[in-house]
Amino acid sequence: MEEFLFAASNFGFPVVVASYLLIRIEPTLKNLQKSIALLTFVIAKQSEIDIKQAQQIIEFGRESEFYK
Repeated sequence: MEEFLFAASNFGFPVVVASYLLIRIEPTLKNLQKSIALLTFVIAKQSEIDIKQAQQIIEFGRESEFYK
């Protein structure tokens, strides 16, 4: 608790709160990213899209050759 007060006094309360929230939310964001990738593969398989094309969608987004 003492470290938190020291950081808040030196860096400002908004910076400390934003840093804390980013640290706490990071694992959740990584889990969401994995879930989205998995769902992309499931949808690709159901739509009979090639797995390589699904990987391109995940890696490059709409910039891939699949959308051109």
